[in-house]
Amino acid sequence: MDATDFLPTRRSLLSRLKRCDEQTAWQTFFDTYWRLLYSVALRAGLTDAEAKDAVQETLIKVSKHIGRFRYDPAKCSFKTWLLLLTRQRIAMQFQKRQAALTRPAGTLSHRMGEGRGEGAAKTDDPARTDTIERIPDPAGVDLEAVWDEEWEKHLLAAATERVKQRVKPEHYQMFHFYVLQHWPPREVARVLRVSVARVYLAKHRVGALLKKELKRLQSTQG
Repeated sequence: MDATDFLPTRRSLLSRLKRCDEQTAWQTFFDTYWRLLYSVALRAGLTDAEAKDAVQETLIKVSKHIGRFRYDPAKCSFKTWLLLLTRQRIAMQFQKRQAALTRPAGTLSHRMGEGRGEGAAKTDDPARTDTIERIPDPAGVDLEAVWDEEWEKHLLAAATERVKQRVKPEHYQMFHFYVLQHWPPREVARVLRVSVARVYLAKHRVGALLKKELKRLQSTQG
């Protein structure tokens, strides 16, 4: 995923998603969020295959219920709603795994949760964000903390990529080695054949732009 694709969901994108024929919007949504969902699922304890299934099922659930979502960050942000759907799909993967381990040989499996109609519509309701507190995190993982951490990682990646495109390559290279790779400033200066003063100046200028861009992205997430 190109980091520039990860932008906080805007009201305009949500509106486009509600139009079923808006294939471009859905592709943008998938390209933007699938790696976030996948990373969270892996950190929750799912295998690669289980995580991919959880991502697919979450995206399907979003497509089915996006029409009911109302953009009102004060009541329920899109970020919170997407976390709720993701948490449910991750929990279902653990249920399926447990069922497969305990099922007697030769018996057929049944669909968990949604297939038995166990209140999926209720917990998918964006107005009922309190249901998040009643869904236990799988494997004892603080999924909300993991979600917030991964969300911030993607925002930082997006901000960094945008700033990289706005500054001179040599300035970003100095910033990258010094700040992101933790090279000593003298080593950066030696390798890039610049003065240490220029390394410090690049760090200050690029760092200031990065903080500004990150703040802008954080202020518009929804």
